[in-house]
Amino acid sequence: MITADHITNLLLKTGAVCISVDKPFIWTSGIRAPIYCDLRKLYGHPEERASIAEALTDVIRGLPVMPKGIAGTATAAIGWAALVAEKLGLPFAYVRPMAKEHGTRKRVEGDLPQCASILVIEDLLSTAGSAVATVAALREECSADVRDIVVIFSYELPSAFVNARRCSVRLHPLATRTDLLDVARKRDMFSIGDIADIQAFFEAPEEWWPRLRFQKLTPTSSII
Repeated sequence: MITADHITNLLLKTGAVCISVDKPFIWTSGIRAPIYCDLRKLYGHPEERASIAEALTDVIRGLPVMPKGIAGTATAAIGWAALVAEKLGLPFAYVRPMAKEHGTRKRVEGDLPQCASILVIEDLLSTAGSAVATVAALREECSADVRDIVVIFSYELPSAFVNARRCSVRLHPLATRTDLLDVARKRDMFSIGDIADIQAFFEAPEEWWPRLRFQKLTPTSSII
């Protein structure tokens, strides 16, 4: 069984997950964050790609009920879902964020069995919004029984757990930000202060950078 530590180390090795406290990344939402994930990089590393596909497959094989089909969220998880479906010998489909404006005007692209157990694969989980939308499309268009989402990396944001609970699905991440911070500590990648700053981001993402920048700009008062 491939461990979370192993997954985390290969994410760092390939640059699929990057951490920078002093020069934070800007997310699509505009939030400045000390972490950025580009899991598409993994596709370009054959050995690591195979490890991820095997780990995803292991999780699925360990579930109480084996799915009858695999669906990936577009676009980043399409490749992973296809790899896993091939390894398991199962039907594969991917789900568009929006329906096509021509043809069948569907969001689900592929030929999945109707009224069957379908498992969703996602690459990165932040709020779980796209994954939950994928589940909704599968239930609407395929009458699918979707109970599980397997994901490569999860930020473990509270909103993800809330959205998953509302959608009645279970989340199965290969690695999480908790695993990432544990590995960072073991490898002495950052100072204790930087680790604390990274942890603080996940507690209040929108407030993190303004507060951190204020702290860095405010001179420390000396006691005479």
